[in-house]
Amino acid sequence: MGSLEEDFGATDKQFLAAPIKKAVDKFPLVPEFLKVRGLVKQHLDSYNYFVNIGIKKIVRANAVIQSDNDPEIGLRYTNVEIGEPSIDIDTARRNLIPQECRLWDMTYAAPITVSAVVRRRINGRIEPIERKNIVIGRMPVMLRSCRCVLNGKDEEELARLGECPLDPGGYFVVKVTEKVILIQEQLSNNRIIIDTVKGNLVASVTSSTEKIKSKTVILMDKDKIYLLLNQFSKKVPIMVVMKAMGIESDQEVVQMVGRDPRYANMLLASIQECATANVYSQKQALEYLDNSVKKYAFSNASQEGRGLSILRDVFIANVPVHE
Repeated sequence: MGSLEEDFGATDKQFLAAPIKKAVDKFPLVPEFLKVRGLVKQHLDSYNYFVNIGIKKIVRANAVIQSDNDPEIGLRYTNVEIGEPSIDIDTARRNLIPQECRLWDMTYAAPITVSAVVRRRINGRIEPIERKNIVIGRMPVMLRSCRCVLNGKDEEELARLGECPLDPGGYFVVKVTEKVILIQEQLSNNRIIIDTVKGNLVASVTSSTEKIKSKTVILMDKDKIYLLLNQFSKKVPIMVVMKAMGIESDQEVVQMVGRDPRYANMLLASIQECATANVYSQKQALEYLDNSVKKYAFSNASQEGRGLSILRDVFIANVPVHE
């Protein structure tokens, strides 16, 4: 008998662990998922991550601000914080609740404060001055988030604050209007996506960092491989890009891709196109890229060249480039 029960138990486990193949069979999972996660859990988690971690990473990545006239003058942010929802009235700060903002045409927002070290020139000398809790702006607060006064309140407290206990939150109150950020589907960041566009093979990477977000596309068109970036006015032959990155030998490029003769045959058309453009060295490749940069991509050309700057900061931006 015990052996038979064990057999039934093993069968049940296999049945429960088996993948669900039909979409119709997945429908009963939806209400169970909503019971556990709710409709706005992803909104709250995303907002909480941003105000606790994300905004600090962004400020840390762009911490130093220098004067164009004197590079020694500027400031360096050391910290950033999102405060509690409040409003300043006659030099006094008063805390806010969402219901007040709905009734009095206000925005349910919190101050953004930063700490920074300011470098100023005083009597010909550079002196650092530390400043703390400088208000640089205000950020709308998502209801029921970690910065909201409704967070963690029970039904009695919510009723006292004029809120419905069944309201899940996940939205903002901006000038008396309740607004929500719509969810948009996007491709996975920092992952290579292979696809075909109009019969051409395409590999794309959406790179995302605290400093920049860009999309790099490698296109194969008529047996030739090209790089597509918004900063360039036209598609750039991939061999020009490789030479601009310092790999001037065609043989070295082929060996990096693979020693199989098939790879060399696939790159042959791209190598010939690069030779047709009279690009043989890194200097010539960078000049080719500089001439391909869109005019609005850079207001002022840097000393190292616009093409090199794009390869370093925009081209597959999630891969760090040192020196």
